[in-house]
Amino acid sequence: WFAFQYLSGFGNEHASEDPRCPGALPEGQNNPQVCPYGLYAEQLSGSAFTCPRPTNKRSWLYRILPSVCHKPFKPLEEGHLTHNWDEVEPDPNQLRWKPFEIPKASQNKVDFVSGLHTLCGAGEPRGRNGIAIHIYVCNTSMLNRCLYNSDGDFLIVPQQGKLLITTEFGKMVVEPNEICVIQLGMRFSVEVFGETRGYILEVYGAHFELPDLGPIGANGLANPRDFLVPVAWYEERQVLGGYTVISKYQGKLFAAQQEFSPFNVVAWHGNYTPYKYHLDKFMVINAVAFDHADPSIFTVLTAKTTRPGVALADFVIFPPRWGVANNTFRPPYYHRMSVLCGL
Repeated sequence: WFAFQYLSGFGNEHASEDPRCPGALPEGQNNPQVCPYGLYAEQLSGSAFTCPRPTNKRSWLYRILPSVCHKPFKPLEEGHLTHNWDEVEPDPNQLRWKPFEIPKASQNKVDFVSGLHTLCGAGEPRGRNGIAIHIYVCNTSMLNRCLYNSDGDFLIVPQQGKLLITTEFGKMVVEPNEICVIQLGMRFSVEVFGETRGYILEVYGAHFELPDLGPIGANGLANPRDFLVPVAWYEERQVLGGYTVISKYQGKLFAAQQEFSPFNVVAWHGNYTPYKYHLDKFMVINAVAFDHADPSIFTVLTAKTTRPGVALADFVIFPPRWGVANNTFRPPYYHRMSVLCGL
């Protein structure tokens, strides 16, 4: 794993090219009439073209073949995904679940896509407003298959087993106590090394951001420098039996066939990328004189709504820390909400 390299910084303008093709990134323009090495230029947009500059998300990819060179998509009955929250009657009681059982590979081979199970959610992807929480269980790698999400961003939290994630931007190794985010529209494939399980937080209509620090100041919590982005890596590979591209679209899965690997991006630049983060890097702030601070001080990433201060979803951790206080009961207070303001 020591061969993997990363670029650092959250939401930065990055540029990368595979060292096997020096000069693959065009100079001075995004879409020249003829790209170096005869590559095809594609823009991957994570926001509207006219978004204000601070929120504008896009990257330019320079690939061997265009990503649209595939046969038509057809419905794929695989996995256990849903966005129909009316399938289960409402229940206001506290709920919990047992760990999802990981099938034995000798009995049933399950990869990342076929091992997806929706746990709960709210809203719906067609209106681009809401969230879903999924569990993944798998025991085998995705072979000549990739997935991209047309509904929203995936925040992946490994619980057991490490993941080798190949994306159009490069490769990432993600292990327990790390998280990674694969943003809307990015194609990726997951390789595993035995029985593997974890969580996925999916958000519709928003991207994850670093939370505002307010009176904390300029530093603390998750620092931008600790977020890692893969460097460019490509494979020029024909797949005689066909390569399957899977799209999650309006909560359902669709599959299309093509004859080549989609991970043929030789170079890229932009601020719309996949990324990972090691939770040990989180700078906890928690020593108080008395009482308990609200759990919002443990927010790693947030997906904002249009209402200031209200999140679509918050990803919060409670890492090891010094919990020093006077004249207060040590466990956190009981917290009751009349409105679900974050998960």
